[in-house]
Amino acid sequence: MFEFAALTYGVLTSVILSAAQRNRKLAQPHPPMLLSAGYLLCGVSAGVAVILAYIALSQFVGG
Repeated sequence: MFEFAALTYGVLTSVILSAAQRNRKLAQPHPPMLLSAGYLLCGVSAGVAVILAYIALSQFVGG
């Protein structure tokens, strides 16, 4: 299950970053769906980083 989630996250990230780069080169505005998906990925990344930091600190402290 983790492998599927990681693959999906990676593919989605790649597609969103490619589309954003293409729009920037063509000087076009980003579609609302692209912005929403980008903010979603940013939030998921930040959330996972906080969760992993909490787990690491709790293991380090011994809680």
